[in-house]
Amino acid sequence: MQEEKDIWFGTPSQVVNLGTFIIMGIFFWLIFPLFIILWRWAQIKNTKYELTTERLRTRHGVLNKKTDELELYRVRDYKMDQPFFLRLFSLGNIILETSDRSHPQIVLKAIPNTEQLRETIRKQVEACRTRKRVREIDVE
Repeated sequence: MQEEKDIWFGTPSQVVNLGTFIIMGIFFWLIFPLFIILWRWAQIKNTKYELTTERLRTRHGVLNKKTDELELYRVRDYKMDQPFFLRLFSLGNIILETSDRSHPQIVLKAIPNTEQLRETIRKQVEACRTRKRVREIDVE
């Protein structure tokens, strides 16, 4: 059996918090907005994505940490979403439709080089399916 290797590692961009930072920055003289800014910053800072040859791991949580793993052979479809605001910063979202019952949809938010990563995921999914001899069958 082949050893699992790391392919890509990333985190969402803090750009997704820009609106919150601006609005809360207006009220910087209040203590409460400062806590909101720090909390939103910490949430994004503590979100990590890791793609290996076998699975996609998502780690998140500030006080309580949670790790979700998706076996790559379960990915059914790939979508790339680039809203105007994220395109201004050369970022995008990758949406994975899966056959996993606990996580039917995985969203990698505010990622740079979105097209390149989507293609890398696609190639790794196909390679993983070939290694494990798994076929996806659509039944309607």
